[in-house]
Amino acid sequence: MRGFSPAREAGLRRLEEFLPHAGRDYAERRNHVPGTVSALSPYVRHRLLTEEEIARAVLQRHSFEAAEKFLQEVCWRTYWKGWLEMRPEIWPNYLRDLQTLGKEWKVDSESGKRLQAAEQGETGLECMDAWVQELTETGYLHNHVRMWFASIWIHTLRLPWQLGADFFLRHLLDGDPASNTLSWRWVCGLQTPGKVYLASAENIERFTEGRHAPYGLLATEPPPIPTDHPIPKPRPLSPGETHRPGGKTLLLLTEEDLSPEGWGLPSEDVEGVILIESACSVSDGTKPVSDLVKTFRSQALKSTRERMEAAGFPSVGLVSGTGEELKKRLRELPLPRHGGQGTITMMRPPVGATRSFVDQIVTGMKEEGIAVRSLRRQWDETLWPHATHGFFRFKEQIPSVLSRLA
Repeated sequence: MRGFSPAREAGLRRLEEFLPHAGRDYAERRNHVPGTVSALSPYVRHRLLTEEEIARAVLQRHSFEAAEKFLQEVCWRTYWKGWLEMRPEIWPNYLRDLQTLGKEWKVDSESGKRLQAAEQGETGLECMDAWVQELTETGYLHNHVRMWFASIWIHTLRLPWQLGADFFLRHLLDGDPASNTLSWRWVCGLQTPGKVYLASAENIERFTEGRHAPYGLLATEPPPIPTDHPIPKPRPLSPGETHRPGGKTLLLLTEEDLSPEGWGLPSEDVEGVILIESACSVSDGTKPVSDLVKTFRSQALKSTRERMEAAGFPSVGLVSGTGEELKKRLRELPLPRHGGQGTITMMRPPVGATRSFVDQIVTGMKEEGIAVRSLRRQWDETLWPHATHGFFRFKEQIPSVLSRLA
């Protein structure tokens, strides 16, 4: 993995290297490319590192005021997840759009050829083609570049935002259903009604320090904002369950949360750990993720398994396959039995493809009399309920939450 070793230990080393720069250096250089960035997002995406432990580490080295910009950036991902969690219908609506667009933008059509040129980095726009190459080769793009990329894709190339979001999800190591989908919606003007992000050649030249200067090549006016995607009202969050000490359980891990050490379960209650490698695509189930992303996720699961075994957790196993195959294999496991009922504990995946995949399996297990506890981290339990409106209202809660960490 070029630049990213898919293991918690590698993420911790990267965090330690970045900590001295999390204050003023980050605040002043975060928008420059390459500038000062943490590059921790692939680890946070799979919670090989958690937002809480990153915030704790930063606050041990810097005051909140000094590191405020970086801490806000950490919380953006939390905000997006909470926002989507309270409006889960956004995700299936996006998937339906992808299915429809997939039929309309076929490879052999004129529109399909334009899409193919964009995905292959053959648009003729030097900056755009360079970013496509960087993305497909490394699985990563600077956050500022992602904004420019999405703007050019939507406003200059006149390509559907959904297809651009799907392209990112298939190639980004940190591709996340919430932050990715909602960020693309924001750029095209759906997320904040009436607000569109339009990249400018001047901004690109300034922050790439002259490397790219696409004057006269970018759209200066956005296309009409779609009106058929209204923002639904937020739903109340269902409460997360808690584990009762003394109750033996089997842990079920997905690629969404690979740090069970932080789930708050006493080790003596854990009778085994099972990791699920889902076979689902991150987009619409028809286009697979890139080999780079697939390998990163697979190796992240493998490294987690090795870490759990080294820590002495019993019966650590990795299962993969389709939903039916996984249900069959899980039935064969020696589940803890109490009163004739097996018990499994998992961190319920947030809205996205993994949740849809795992929910089918969990439903089948419950029908067979197996109790499944779905936990939620305290970080999410505390911050998600504040994602009812825009980020600026959400960020007002950040100081009080982080002050308790400090």
